[in-house]
Amino acid sequence: MKKSIKSIIATTVLGTSLITGISLASAGSEKAELKSNKIAFFGSPTSSISSSVSVPNNYNRLSFSGTVPPLLNKDGKTTYERYGDTETQAIGILKTLKADLKAKGLSMSDITYLRVYLTPDPNKENKQDYQGWFNAYAKFFNTKGNPVKTARSTVGVDSLVNSDWLIEIEAEVAYKNKNK
Repeated sequence: MKKSIKSIIATTVLGTSLITGISLASAGSEKAELKSNKIAFFGSPTSSISSSVSVPNNYNRLSFSGTVPPLLNKDGKTTYERYGDTETQAIGILKTLKADLKAKGLSMSDITYLRVYLTPDPNKENKQDYQGWFNAYAKFFNTKGNPVKTARSTVGVDSLVNSDWLIEIEAEVAYKNKNK
């Protein structure tokens, strides 16, 4: 019995040491990136989004409140006629953000984080159309024109302020502070 307890303790200590060593080694490589004076995006190269983003202190931040879809047809009889499906609404929102950023001298490549709220789509069995959102995102990010892969949260919610809105997007932007 004493031998098996010693064996368990030795295995636990060895395992913990290995995990700690691996963690410190990987933390060290990310730490080098974090000391950079540039924004650093971390995550799997095969993922369409980043798992985290580091923004150094020589950057300013800009936060966008929840941005909602533009009205397509005020006389439309259905949600789709008035605002479109989830993908159409998302594209409309991303175009609005793009125009707003451009007016501030910024671009979509300055976006570091998106927080997305999706409501159930009555035309999709009252389920959130995540794929519609993913399709819209893919037209603006991780592309040849904009290789940025933002960090992102996508959350299913019960409703938004307007029952026609299927999606609302908040954005966080970082841009170089020329005064520092």
